[in-house]
Formats: sequence, structure tokens, C-alpha cells
Amino acid sequence: MKEADAFCQDLNCGSAVSLRKRQVSSQSLWLVIVGCRPFDYDSRRCVMSWNASSVLELTCSDSVRLLNGPSLCSGRLEINYNQSNQSKQSWTSVCEDHFDQQDAEVVCRELGCGPPSALQGALYGDVGAPVWSKEFQCEGHESTLLDCRSSSSTRNSCSPGKAVGLTCSEPIRLVGGASRCAGTLEAKIGEWRPVGGYDWALREAAVACKQLDCGSALAIEHRKSSDRPVWRIQTDFVRSGFPLREYVISVNSSSTVDLTCSDSVRLLNGPSLCSGRLEVNYNQSNQSKQSWTSVCEADFDQQDAEVVCRELGCGPPSALQGALYGDVGAPVWSKEFQCEGHESTLLDCRSSNSTRNSCSPGKAVGLTCSEPIRLVGGASHCAGTLEMKLGEWRPVHTMARTLKEPAAFCKHLDCGSDVSVKKRESSNTPVWIHRLFCEPSYFSMMGCLQSPTIISESFTPGSVLELTCSGKPICDIINCIARGGWSRQT
Repeated sequence: MKEADAFCQDLNCGSAVSLRKRQVSSQSLWLVIVGCRPFDYDSRRCVMSWNASSVLELTCSDSVRLLNGPSLCSGRLEINYNQSNQSKQSWTSVCEDHFDQQDAEVVCRELGCGPPSALQGALYGDVGAPVWSKEFQCEGHESTLLDCRSSSSTRNSCSPGKAVGLTCSEPIRLVGGASRCAGTLEAKIGEWRPVGGYDWALREAAVACKQLDCGSALAIEHRKSSDRPVWRIQTDFVRSGFPLREYVISVNSSSTVDLTCSDSVRLLNGPSLCSGRLEVNYNQSNQSKQSWTSVCEADFDQQDAEVVCRELGCGPPSALQGALYGDVGAPVWSKEFQCEGHESTLLDCRSSNSTRNSCSPGKAVGLTCSEPIRLVGGASHCAGTLEMKLGEWRPVHTMARTLKEPAAFCKHLDCGSDVSVKKRESSNTPVWIHRLFCEPSYFSMMGCLQSPTIISESFTPGSVLELTCSGKPICDIINCIARGGWSRQT
């Protein structure tokens, strides 16, 4: 869709609304080079001759567009006020004083986006005084902005900094789950379809949860269904944090993605899924508008931290400190948590009205939970079958061909970095697959985990890892190899 929107701009049309493939007889066509932006270069430089049997059909809006935003669903609003003249389109900004929330809802829906989340003058840059001289009076149900009633504005000019900047939420959702933050992931590009991501792991799930305005990612499952059209999103684009719908392709697949996100707590800006600045959703009753706030360090203690770490599927807390992962304005959460440590969720804990009406700078709770990794069945906690917890404990299968990944696991368990490895057949035991080319670090083990997609009844995940860590002080991997400190058993 990113390339589609570039072509829409090159055509002097509005924003890209939908993109689909149509089968044709094999013929010589022009192939669009992904990543080549027509508005940066001559469009002819973005195509090459190719034989293919499918063509692209693109729908651009002819009346509204969003410019200069970070995604297709955000930017400075412009309106085409000269639609009757097809040879000369005329686009103009809109004054903030002529535009309200109901108008924004119509624009977001017209562009195939979700509901508006921010509306502000000059949010995405300003231009000269807009020449649009009518005030929109949408009721919210109209299909397009120009279907709305309008009246002549009493203003002939617009103050600087008043050109409407609009952010619509991304058109993705989870369906069929127990809450809005659980279920099968779907995206809308013209039509709603499931997302097929056979190579997605928990770090991709975390990006989706964030764009859904949910809490931290808790679980991901790949579910087999009948072969059908899905939207395929490559993991490279997901991990980079791009809006999900901008890099989708239409494919047929039998694998869809089920996600479970927390709907009450999340950790932001940390180096792993189990660390970050704590935020709590204090507006769960309003499903259409989630409200997240930080928590003041003075209202949060070790037992509260234990509940949060367990709620997020992580290990016990290892660090609790104000502004450990950045600070924000004074948190508005006004209650002191009084957890006993056994509760399932933080919002199950008793709480009392805090005596504080404000929170000092540098006091927003930063929390580090250990990752749920263990070695079982060995002579010590530094030896045995490697298991990780993603909803449930399972052995770990990896296709790694070096000792780098096993060493990282030992390092994380504080068992040194010298390691010997033995692979054991897993029979029919459910396993977690540690995705190939997903490099673990001291903090980010969980993000690389996948549940295997069952391709056929005869599918077997292969072997699981048995590790024996040295228990010696952590040493640099290269130095260990140089002095022969590594061994490997097969």
C-alpha cells in the first residue's frame, strides 16, 4: 500500500484506498519495483519489463487525502474542491475551526482507516491560509466528507497553525476472542481479511498489540484453516514498527495468526517484552477509547511488581525503579496498589486513593521482569532441557548451526557463557521454535519464539536442546572460542 499511495500522489489523486490483484493471461507487463518511490523519482524508473499473469487494480480517493504523516492513515488533511475539472485537480487544506470530531470520523472511514485518534491544527505541518471557505456539518454516518452538509463560514481567513492535522487508527482488529485484545488478527484494505504470518513470532505480535492500543503481547498461535485469501505481512516490516497495512500483499494461505494481548497493563520502551515503563489501562469499560497512564513509584511496590510480571507471562521482577525506561508527565493514576502477590492481574488487587495528587519527575515506574527460561531435568539449574514459557512451558527447538544462541541462553540464566550442547528428539511433545536468524540477546529471548505451523499430520518439530552451562563468569564469545573454552556434543 505504501507504493500504491505514492502512485496515487503521482497521479494527483487522493490517498490510496484499496489495492488488489487481477488474473490475466500471461503477457508482457511493467513490474513495479518495491521500495522505489514514484514521488521521489521519475515513475518510469520504478518499473521494469516482466512477463506475468496478474495486474494491479488501484483505487485512490478523488476527494480527500492525508499528507506528510507517518502512515497512510495520518497527515495534514487536504480536500479536492475542483472535482468537476478532471484535468486540473485543486487541493486545499482545511481550517481547524471548520472541522470537528464527526467530520474526522467520516474522513477516516472514507480512507479505509479506523476511528480518529487525534485531531489538531498543524499536527503534520502547516501551509498558507486554507482557501476552503465552508464549515463542514457531518452527522458521522456519511460515506464521504463531500457528502456532508456544509455552510458558508463566517471566516475569510485562517490563523497560522490551524490547518487540520488528523490521525486515524490503523484498520486492524482481533476477532473471535474473549476481548478486543484477543483473537484472530485481521486487516482491512478494501475488505477485511485474516493476516497470514507463518513466520511471525512474539516480537511481531507485540507490534500488532501496540497498534491495536492494547497491552503487552502475551501469546501467539498459528492456526490452520482452509486455504483462503489472506493479507501477508513480511516480518522485516513488522519489526521496524511500520503500520501493518502498508506492507501487505494478497496471497492464499491456510495459516492465520491468533494473538492474545493484555487489556490492562503494558511495558513500553524497554529492551525486551518483559521490561519497560509500566502503563495501566484505566478506561477498560470504554472499548472504543482506551486510556493508558503511567504509575507513580510511590504507589507501587515489590508485590505489585510480582503480579504484573506474572500477568505478562514473565519471570519474577529483577529491577523496579522510577524512570528506569524513560519518564513522562505526572501520571494521572491516583490510586495506590495494595497487592498481596497472589492476584492474577494488577487490577484484581485492592487499591486505595493515593494521598498524592501529583508525582515528582523521574518517578514513573520502570520495571524489569526476568524472562521465563529454565533448564529442567539436569544436575543443577544450569543444566538440562531448555524450556521457555509462552502461555505454557515447552521445550525449545532451534535450527541454529552455531553455539551463539545456546550461549545466550546460558548467559541469560546467569550460568556463564561456556556451553556444551546435545540435541534430543522431541517425539510428539509440543515445542516452541526459536526462529532462524532471530538473534537472541541478554534481554530478548521471548521475542524470537514461535508455535510451529502444522503443515500436515506427519509434521514433527525435530529435536530439542539439552544444555550444560559452565557456571563460570560470563566471558566474551570470541575469546572463549579462541582459547578453546567451547565444546559441542552431538
